[in-house]
Amino acid sequence: MSISHEKGRQSQQGEKLFNPSIEYDDLLLKLKEEFNKVWDTAKTSPDNGLEGFDELATLGAGSFGRVILVKNRQTGNYYAVKILIKDQIVKTKQVTHVHTEKRVLSSIRFPFLIHLEFSSKDFDYLYLGLPFINGGELFTYHRKVRKFNEKQARFYASQVYMGLEYLHGMSLLYRDLKPENILIDSKGYIKITDFGFAKKVETRTMTLCGTPEYLAPEIIQSKPYGTSVDWWSYGILLYELVAGNSPFSPHNKDVMMMYTKICDGEYKMPTFFSAPLKDLIDNLLQVDLSKRFGNLVNGNKDIKNHAWFKNVDWYGLLNQDFAAPFIPRVTNMEDVSNFDRFPDPKPLHRSKTNRHADLFVDF
Repeated sequence: MSISHEKGRQSQQGEKLFNPSIEYDDLLLKLKEEFNKVWDTAKTSPDNGLEGFDELATLGAGSFGRVILVKNRQTGNYYAVKILIKDQIVKTKQVTHVHTEKRVLSSIRFPFLIHLEFSSKDFDYLYLGLPFINGGELFTYHRKVRKFNEKQARFYASQVYMGLEYLHGMSLLYRDLKPENILIDSKGYIKITDFGFAKKVETRTMTLCGTPEYLAPEIIQSKPYGTSVDWWSYGILLYELVAGNSPFSPHNKDVMMMYTKICDGEYKMPTFFSAPLKDLIDNLLQVDLSKRFGNLVNGNKDIKNHAWFKNVDWYGLLNQDFAAPFIPRVTNMEDVSNFDRFPDPKPLHRSKTNRHADLFVDF
């Protein structure tokens, strides 16, 4: 079975790119082979910056730099480019994270995850060229409608589950799951983005990172952890999609108080959640790791086989066989109306010497 970059679509002959007759575990093994091949042959980026691209709009901004929409003059293709400021990366001690992010994005290929199309660098900046997913963030749409019914939440949650299952199968921790990091494509399916906290971990790690409301107790308590932290965050996400807010958000003005509540697993379960959803969230938001779903003897199968996911056609989702519950309005490839508006940025600073050349020689 060939796995292409266009995995979510059907081939011209109409055959499915993900064949349901293949055992899913076998599919993951095949994907792991392809992942390892790329992971072990990391290429360095050219020094040509954004030469050959027209910069069209700002899609996002943060302390690291910004994300812009660009068009390749030669091919006419559009990309979202994450621009990272070298000085800022060095100042915040994120050099290793940035190298890892590029390597992860280069190596992953899965329908519900963003991947690297190209990378480059110049004297001041690093550039990560990603597919332009023009439906905006799940967070923006969710905030507009306030909460999803369980059927709609299941549509998104099933895709997120498969994304995490794939990442864990590649020995990657994601560590930053939240609606702001989930994009919606023009067909209404999702792409998990922002792999700045991703890390290849064969056993355990101890780094403190993530978003406060989504942090697992073991991260807060500085204990060694593995994939269990992503499944805790997944429980928070499920709760938020259906409730309209995260379980620990009532305490988010006092972060230390919120951390105490997280470590005690103290939150209110909404009465309108169905019994299967309550049970699934209860098993994911387990402070005791010996009881948390995703961390037991059956691993993530306890989540996939749970009653709340009973009628999910996993291969059907991979092949995008179903109409999404929400299709974003997109008029053309330059339509950025699904993203927040940003003021026109100042022109990029240009140094006469190569900043921190030694630290980014392998980028």
